[in-house]
Amino acid sequence: MDFETLSKWADEEVKAVLGTLPPELKKPAQACSISFEERPGRSLHDEQLEGDELGLFEGPSLLEESSSPGGEMPRVRLFLANLWEWVEQDEQDYRDEVGITFLHELGHYFGWEEQDLEDRGLE
Repeated sequence: MDFETLSKWADEEVKAVLGTLPPELKKPAQACSISFEERPGRSLHDEQLEGDELGLFEGPSLLEESSSPGGEMPRVRLFLANLWEWVEQDEQDYRDEVGITFLHELGHYFGWEEQDLEDRGLE
């Protein structure tokens, strides 16, 4: 599947997820940058990754954010080729997994720990 199609589907799913968030989470979520990438490898610290990650949250969580204007921007990175391979190239499973992975990484932005994510079904 080509990256353009995977990006289009991922964008649709991310927008749908953002639309379902309660108001107290929707506004902060809009402050988090979201990027679609084929695979890890384009960022400075990617050499520390395994390469098979589905997504990654980087930057300060809402609990850690500083008010300094030059601070690091929080972002969620979704690795679309990895997601596509993970679901064995099924469109609906891909869309579902994009939503789950996005919520999982967004949960890290909200300051949720792994147990919090698991309790919410986002492991």
